[in-house]
Amino acid sequence: MIKRVLTYTIPADQGGRTVEEYLRGLGYSHRLVVHLKQTPGGILAGGESVFSTYRLHPGQVLTVTLTEEEPSRNIPPAELPLTIVYEDADILVVNKEAGIPVHPSQGHHGNTLANAVAHYYALRGEPFVYRAVSRLDRDTSGLLVLAKHMLSACSLAGQMEDRRIRRRYLAFVRGLTPDSGTVTAPIGRAPGSVIQRCVDLEQGEPACTHYSRLLYNQKMDLSLISLSLETGRTHQIRVHMASVGHPLPGDFLYCPDYRSINRQPLHSWRLEFCHPVTGKPMEFTAPLPQDMAALLPEGAEETAIWLGAGQARPEGTREALSPAPGGCAPLTPSAAPLDSDS
Repeated sequence: MIKRVLTYTIPADQGGRTVEEYLRGLGYSHRLVVHLKQTPGGILAGGESVFSTYRLHPGQVLTVTLTEEEPSRNIPPAELPLTIVYEDADILVVNKEAGIPVHPSQGHHGNTLANAVAHYYALRGEPFVYRAVSRLDRDTSGLLVLAKHMLSACSLAGQMEDRRIRRRYLAFVRGLTPDSGTVTAPIGRAPGSVIQRCVDLEQGEPACTHYSRLLYNQKMDLSLISLSLETGRTHQIRVHMASVGHPLPGDFLYCPDYRSINRQPLHSWRLEFCHPVTGKPMEFTAPLPQDMAALLPEGAEETAIWLGAGQARPEGTREALSPAPGGCAPLTPSAAPLDSDS
């Protein structure tokens, strides 16, 4: 059984609110509150079981117990590469290698990130439920965050919906790009293909990609660019950059040119979000993988160091950060969990 206990002291300005109103303000979904109502001892106020309609008093101690009886039993453990950047009782941040799908799918049942995570927890003798909050294509490397329980999943999903999870990518593209640019072409499914996407001005979904050039490898005719997205369409970066004449080499769908690299050189380099329980800003970076670092021009040592190329492990979290636009919703000290048991 998976168990997480969170204890809150009700601040003065929250007195009179119902349990559900208070918890919803901390990122709990209505569905999660219903789950807690149906869990014996799921919601305690002053040590006594209460309904979600119970009105709280200033200084009162509210205890929430998150339990899940059924772990992810249908994901077989597999000993695969797994680089853990950060872990606590609520989240797991990993640096995914290229070539590993995030989720099991047809043709990929035992070689995914889910199988690697299952193996990691099996070695520790801990149950787990696999919840990857964001996705990366199979051949895209880099950072993503996993929620370890239902509250983390609710909070991070809400941040995704409000675009408060910020990610910055690095990519090598063919040709010399402008110093910076924005691509806003709508993206739709390519005719006759289940996988491939294309620019579709009539029926495509809105999409927006911002990029800036960091350096240019004249010998290989490749630009290293930094990208951020305002939308999250399938293959968005790959389609948008190809549409403006700067495809990612090694991309089997949009630029099958394998002379310099055998996969699309796309890396989720930087990840920022608010911790789903404490509300603290979190920031992580992952070093440029070796196959992409090999595309840097000679004399780019400073850039390589800045990008962390060749480091064994990514940089960890830094807590003293400015909140993202729209802000984290940090919990006040009196509302932050006083203790936690797992």
